[in-house]
Amino acid sequence: MREAVVGPGAPPHGCIGAFFDVDNTIIRGASAFHLAVGLYRRGFFRRFDIVRFALHQARYLVFGENKQQIDELRSEALAIMRGHSVAEVAVIAEDVYDEVLTLRIYPGTRRLLDEHVAAGHAVWLVTATPVEVGELIARRLDATGALGTVAEHRDGFYTGRLVGDLLHGEAKAAAVRALAEREGIDLASSFAYGDSAHDVPILSLVGHPFAINPDRRLRRHAADVGWPVREFRARRRATRRSINAASLAGLAWVAGLVARAVRRSLADRP
Repeated sequence: MREAVVGPGAPPHGCIGAFFDVDNTIIRGASAFHLAVGLYRRGFFRRFDIVRFALHQARYLVFGENKQQIDELRSEALAIMRGHSVAEVAVIAEDVYDEVLTLRIYPGTRRLLDEHVAAGHAVWLVTATPVEVGELIARRLDATGALGTVAEHRDGFYTGRLVGDLLHGEAKAAAVRALAEREGIDLASSFAYGDSAHDVPILSLVGHPFAINPDRRLRRHAADVGWPVREFRARRRATRRSINAASLAGLAWVAGLVARAVRRSLADRP
């Protein structure tokens, strides 16, 4: 059974767009976390930094998005990236996609995205993740492009500051409105897909919103306003078990890192 009807016909004014959130909509978990792990393995981060990112990923899998946590991690990540080469990070991101992200794509969402591409729609990923990661995923999935958070860089190196604000919540909606005006996209005939209550602003912009793998608040909102819900995870009970298992595994990994660090510290004492 098809999850959504994606028609090839053009609207009376402008073209049709399809806007996809990334984390937990296309990819299970937070894509930026997996990039952080890849950077850590190449010496970008301290052990303490990756422990914090791992704890955030575990909370995200269990409870969904939390804007305050996202803002805190954004500030820390920007500080860590200061002075690093944009080209180097781009190469690492390619490796992370091949090694990890491609295995975490929800097949159901991928089918929807492919249907929009085949129908000739303008397919855009819209994410709080760094725009370089969003563009990489869009390129690999044959999407039109990506809107994401922009980290400032000069002469090919990150400065540790943002251009504009984190692309999240209302900022996503503003970016999509600007894109639609620039590209001639008819939002009333367009589609949007998101997993979080924070995606309500972008879902509310289009004529065909869909809640994908929704968190509790988005599921309630979708029921209230009559938005279709699509669940591409396993059965919800099994999903909760797998999420809890993934979170516990992440926490166990964090505990292992801390324990090893403590052992090394004790071993180095006279």
